[in-house]
Amino acid sequence: MSVPESAVATEAPPPADEGAKGSRRALAVIIAIVFIDLLGFGVVIPILPFYVRSFAVSDVFIGLLAASYSIMQFLAAPILGRISDQRGRRPVIMLSLVGSVLAWTVFGLAGQVELALGTTAAVATLFASRMLAGAMGGNIATAQAYIADITPAERRAGALGLIGASFSLGFIFGPAIGGLMASDPVVSGARDVLPAIVPATRFSLPSFTAAALSLVSLGFAFVFLREPDRKRSAAASSTTTLVSQFRGALADDALRGLVVSFFVVSVAFSGIQVMFIPFAADIYGYGETETALFLTYIGILGTLNQGVVVGQLARRYSEAVLAVVGATGLMLALALLPFSPTLGGFLPALAGPAWLTRELVALLLVGALLSFGNGMLNVSLSTLVSTSASDDQQGNAFGVTQGAGSLGRTVGPPAMAALYVLAYWSPFVAGAVLVVPVIYILAAVARRPRRVMS
Repeated sequence: MSVPESAVATEAPPPADEGAKGSRRALAVIIAIVFIDLLGFGVVIPILPFYVRSFAVSDVFIGLLAASYSIMQFLAAPILGRISDQRGRRPVIMLSLVGSVLAWTVFGLAGQVELALGTTAAVATLFASRMLAGAMGGNIATAQAYIADITPAERRAGALGLIGASFSLGFIFGPAIGGLMASDPVVSGARDVLPAIVPATRFSLPSFTAAALSLVSLGFAFVFLREPDRKRSAAASSTTTLVSQFRGALADDALRGLVVSFFVVSVAFSGIQVMFIPFAADIYGYGETETALFLTYIGILGTLNQGVVVGQLARRYSEAVLAVVGATGLMLALALLPFSPTLGGFLPALAGPAWLTRELVALLLVGALLSFGNGMLNVSLSTLVSTSASDDQQGNAFGVTQGAGSLGRTVGPPAMAALYVLAYWSPFVAGAVLVVPVIYILAAVARRPRRVMS
């Protein structure tokens, strides 16, 4: 007996509240994985310059080592993003975490390589491990694509803001952990506990801690991370090359301006990333402790801005408008920062403790504007990328734009360092000037009708 078509049983979709709970659970898992992995990255930050100097080589190698990480991230991010579109988000994230464990472990063994094979081999080991870590760092694009897969378009700004908040938290707690692991009491205690085959130095212990954190993140991903339901890109695209990915993005009217913006903003912001500590030492007379406290302050503000403020504002304003506001705030902060001591002279006298000077208050205010502008811009740009790409090309789009950012972080630091030698204020002002065309690009995006997602 035939059954009327209308009577055929079909599988009922899950209730809306269950789907929302599943999305929130998946979002919490991917954010936790990113945070733990970035925490390991932050652990190594305090020791890296001193580690390079321990091999009695030029400080130039510090900059080159940073550039080697960024250039590999530039090359790997689009590839990992494309593979994640074709093969799945979970396998790419798992593979990158395995690579991170290996990279940080090898990084901690460079001292032993020097004892066995000499300084050249040890420095080569540092570069090899940092390049591998940079390549594996391209998984951020996959994590962003994962969030885009599980989050409705109208809530992506807030969800992607949590990635930025994870960055900020990693840079708050990671360096503190790294400094603790490099301290004399911890090193001495580790030598008493660990077997002789495991080197325990102020450089190896933070590196091994970073490897352990990546291993924890890997285990967490293995147990809890699930592949999201989404469209897969066509298998024929497996022949796509890195160059053709960038050519395709630049030919796409919706993505072109965003790719250029990622690159330019990364070059501009590198002035802060590379030259703020020399600026704080030369102009404010700050040492390591004072600059670390200021960076912690910026990190806390960044966490609040990207984790809370952006999500709230995104409910009222479009991501393009927020991107314009963020870029404008970043431009003003970059232009004002080198002149903070002068600006402090215009503030009223303070009645607080002696260390809370008007010059410091001016720096804190400019720093708050910097954190707000940068956080707003980064999250909004990421959201624009997501809404400008089709559902089956999220990983590819994030990979290309993150790759452009990595290329900017490769080009920017040496250029900004050279400008600082000429005039201490010049890298910050140059960064502000570079952001001006980005504001124009984003203003044009704000006026453009939103692309209908496929």
